[in-house]
Amino acid sequence: MAHSPVDVARAIEHTLLRPEATAADVDRLCDEAVEHAFFGVCTNPIHVRRAARRLEGSGVRVVTVIGFPLGAETTEVKCCAARRALADGADELDVVAPIGALRAGDHRGVRADIEAVAHVAHGGDRPAALKVILETAALPDEAIVLGCRCCAEGEADFVKTSTGFHPAGGATVEMVRRLKRLAAPMRVKAAGGIRDAATALAMLDAGADRIGTCSGVAIMAHAGRA
Repeated sequence: MAHSPVDVARAIEHTLLRPEATAADVDRLCDEAVEHAFFGVCTNPIHVRRAARRLEGSGVRVVTVIGFPLGAETTEVKCCAARRALADGADELDVVAPIGALRAGDHRGVRADIEAVAHVAHGGDRPAALKVILETAALPDEAIVLGCRCCAEGEADFVKTSTGFHPAGGATVEMVRRLKRLAAPMRVKAAGGIRDAATALAMLDAGADRIGTCSGVAIMAHAGRA
């Protein structure tokens, strides 16, 4: 399937999750997102308010992460962080699933965790999309299947491949295809290690609806030629 540069740009969540990011770095991220007409920016919760103000009226969405990158907070802490992020201006939330519970096959616990955060995301005056990060490279096959089932039952909007921070790896074309089959009709976000236009296009061809990447500008420089 052919994807125009506009298609690619509208799939990109221009990402800055490095802990050393400064306010000036966040401003640059936002300005680049506006310049290239990206779908959104994805930054840590501490920067959401600044990004929302910088992007006001631009049409670029603000995405933030919850329970990142380990997914090891309690559900109550994740819900509190989600409420604060929405109050600060976040439009979408990417929450890390409880990875250990997934590996242990804890269907009830994982579902309850996702469902609680989804209730916060969807229940406010300005409902937000919820993406659930499964950290697929760190999970056995049966845990990936369970993760998709819990996302569906918990009323998530997307499944997401990876945080991009785990040593086991990030997104792969094969995993995007698998999630697209397992998670439909939920959408799929590919993230982790997507650094060039050829890889981004391959992820879109595999069924990714969104691309999380810190290399959005570089991808756009070659999107029409890949």
